[in-house]
This record gives sequence, structure tokens and C-alpha cells, in this order.
Amino acid sequence: MNTQITSSSPHPEKSFPLVDAQAARCFVPYPAPTVTAISSGPLAGLRFAVKDIFDVAGYPTGCGNPHMLALSGIKSVSAEAVTALAQTGAKFVGKTYTDELAFSMNGKNAHFGTPRNGGAPDRIPGGSSSGSASAVSNGLADVALGTDTGGSVRAPASHCGLIGLRPTHARVSLKGTMDLAPSFDTCGWFARDIDNFARAGEVLLGEDTCMLPDGAPAMPQMLVAADVLALLEPRVQEVFMQTLERLSGAIGMPLPVKTATPSFDALYWSFRYIQGYEAWQSHGATIRRHDLQLGPGVAERFAWSSQITAQQMQEHAGVRDRFREDFLRLLGNDRVMLLPTMPDVAPLLSESEQVLEDYRNQAVRMLCLAGLSGCPQISLPLMTLDGAPFGFSLIGPRGSDQALIRLSRKLIDELA
Repeated sequence: MNTQITSSSPHPEKSFPLVDAQAARCFVPYPAPTVTAISSGPLAGLRFAVKDIFDVAGYPTGCGNPHMLALSGIKSVSAEAVTALAQTGAKFVGKTYTDELAFSMNGKNAHFGTPRNGGAPDRIPGGSSSGSASAVSNGLADVALGTDTGGSVRAPASHCGLIGLRPTHARVSLKGTMDLAPSFDTCGWFARDIDNFARAGEVLLGEDTCMLPDGAPAMPQMLVAADVLALLEPRVQEVFMQTLERLSGAIGMPLPVKTATPSFDALYWSFRYIQGYEAWQSHGATIRRHDLQLGPGVAERFAWSSQITAQQMQEHAGVRDRFREDFLRLLGNDRVMLLPTMPDVAPLLSESEQVLEDYRNQAVRMLCLAGLSGCPQISLPLMTLDGAPFGFSLIGPRGSDQALIRLSRKLIDELA
């Protein structure tokens, strides 16, 4: 996979200069793709890449770790999401790198390197779906599958200037995909343009269960997460408010609301404890049995996770349940929450591990709103800051994923 590949998108984004696959460092060097796609269907003409925690028949599933790769063996059946894309005409172009065991948000892999951020090459791509975001932002795929547990689609979408969705929890099948924290894990995807993004959504999502109004004569009531904004630097608040003003013709005047009940600290620790407990249940036995050598950040997170008790997990699950009830009541069936996707643009590649960890911890306080509530969140490349992409997010009621995509199209068109 070291040849130049040109975009097959009907509306290629000029802001994404194409590079070859070797320079992008996003594809796992498995043998050339052998997955057969049908020649017609709703996704005919699209190329798709797959995060290397999804099984693809004929390939191992490496999960971003050399020990896991050695243990994998060759898979005989593809994950259901992979099959769905291939059977509707999309062409598989390769498996992409991931942060180890999908338990990071930076995109740096101690064993396999860092995929190139096509939207800001001097900055981290974000993870853990780093390779998938890199493949799309570098023009090597039109659509790419990722997963989002704590932000692993939304963070790279914001950092690389892509559209990315964390769907309603359990809406898209994860059968044939590595577990991290099952009560948070979701299957999402990336695209550079809304047309291709929506085409993939028609295949992966099916029909909405929440009939969120998304156009004339009715529009959803727009809410702004005022307490999230208060966490952010003034320069970040300013670019977000400027974007709201530019969108006012489409969305009107959003209503400022408080989102974090009882507090951001409580939600942060609720997410961390539940995620950590489930992550250790998923991988702890393998880590200990095979003495998996884990990179910086990932090793420390698993070590911390190994100490979480079932009682602690249940206590923090109670916090999640109370927050979820409040948040779902706030959204109802006809409201959409607006907020920046991340606390800032992607950190520079040269930043220290401590700076990256601090940034991750700040991001979790924002990203956990959708994770704890199970609601869909879509990140749109509507903002820039310091010359780098910066995502604008919409959170809708559970089951409103398709409506969010249609609403996203209206916002993108408003700024065109």
C-alpha cells in the first residue's frame, strides 16, 4: 500500500492534499486487500478503511499491540459493520493503526508510530481511531470505520478536520470487534464530506427511533452547553461563539443550559471508573498471562484500572444513572446540544506525555456527556483555531442519529 491513491469523492476537499500511504503511516502493512465488494449498491465507488480492532476475513486483528497481533490468528469472518459496507458496494482498502487496545486518545502508538494528521501534520491525529482518521484526512479512503468509547472517533475527527459520529450506544453492531468497555463502546466512522458520510450512515444506522425535527417547518430547540464553555480558554470560547453567530440564520438563538449534574468532577470519575473496570475485565487476564508490553499512558491506565473494585464500579454507575436521567430529560425528543468537540485544537506532536495526559483528562470532562448518556454526538469541521481544524459538535436524543446527520448538512451548507 505505497502507491498514490486519488480521491473518488464527488466533492473532494481541496484543503486535504493527498499523500501516499507510506507517508501517511496509517495502514497496517498486511498483505494487499482481498475483501471482495459487490460492483453495485448504495456505496459503490467509495473506498473504506477499517480500524484494526474490527475483524476482517483473511487478516489478523492486531489491536495496536504486537502481542495481540501474534495471538490473533487469521480471522475467517468479518465484523458485521465491515460486511455491511462491503456488501453495499464499498471497496476495502486496508486496516488502519489504532492506539493500543483502543485505550488512548492521542494517536501515538509506542510500537507502530503515529499516523499522519492530514489536517494538521505537525499535530497529533487523536486516537484511538488514529489510523482511520489519517487515512481519510490524507485522501487514502473516503470512509473509515473507527470505534468511540471515550472519544476515539470524536477526538480525531476534531483534530483532523473530519466529520465523525459517535452513534447512539448499541445502534451500530460491534459483533466481531474487540471490546474495551462494552457499556461505552460504539462503532463510528469518518468522512471528509457530508455526502459520503450520509451514504455510509444509511447503511450502518437504519431508521431513527427518535423523530427529532430537523428542518422546515420545525427545527429542534438548540441548547448551548454553557458550563462546558466555562471550562475552556477565552480564545476557544470566542471562536465557538463566532461560529454560533455565523449559524444563526439556520439555528436561531440557542438557549444556554447547564449539562453536568452533579458536577464535571463527578462525571469524570464516573466515566473513568466504569471504563477502567470494564477495560480490565476485557483485557486484564490477557495482559497478565502474556505480560503484554504496553506503551506510555496505556500501561498506567491499565495498571490503575486493575485496582478498581466491583463496589467502586457500582457506586460510579449510580452517578451515571442519575446523570443520564437528567440529561435525557434536558434533551427530550426535540432538543440538540451544541458545544466544541474538544477543549482545544490538537496538541503538537512535540508535546510531552504529561501535557498529552492533561489534555486527555480535560477532554474527558466534555466527551463523557455523550458517553454516560448513550446519546449520539457528531463532530463537524466548522471551526479553525491557530490554523488547525477544530470540531463543532451536536448531541441529540438517543435514536436521532440520522436526523443529526441531516441537520449537520444544513449547518455545513449555511457556512458554505
